[in-house]
Amino acid sequence: MADPNQGPTSGLTPHLVIPSRGGLAALEFYTRAFGAQVLDQKPADDGERLMHAHLLINGSSVMLHDEFPEYGGEQDVVPKGVTLHLQVDDADEWWTRALLAGAIPTMPMADQFWGDRYGQLKDPFGHSWSIGAPIKAT
Repeated sequence: MADPNQGPTSGLTPHLVIPSRGGLAALEFYTRAFGAQVLDQKPADDGERLMHAHLLINGSSVMLHDEFPEYGGEQDVVPKGVTLHLQVDDADEWWTRALLAGAIPTMPMADQFWGDRYGQLKDPFGHSWSIGAPIKAT
């Protein structure tokens, strides 16, 4: 029987490739920045890289691993073209926590025309994230 913490068995789950042997640092960053809970992690045979990790962030699964060019993956991965969105209860709180953990803003947190408080940032591994929450009534 499969380990339920290894990862989801249905649905759609982001699976991030972390460049430059940063998998373990990514686990630490996502825990500090987004309150991630690490449900599973498995080291690679080389004892240096992370073969697999399953995290829970804001109630959703995210999986990640270090890059493995020897298995057909890219080396020196530069993530692009995808933004992971966090719809949260307090965008400013999540935003501040991510910045304090080392994220870099790419679109400032601001009230948006569609009714959300919203901003975008990059994590230290090059992945884009957006954070949003409904604008609070005053």
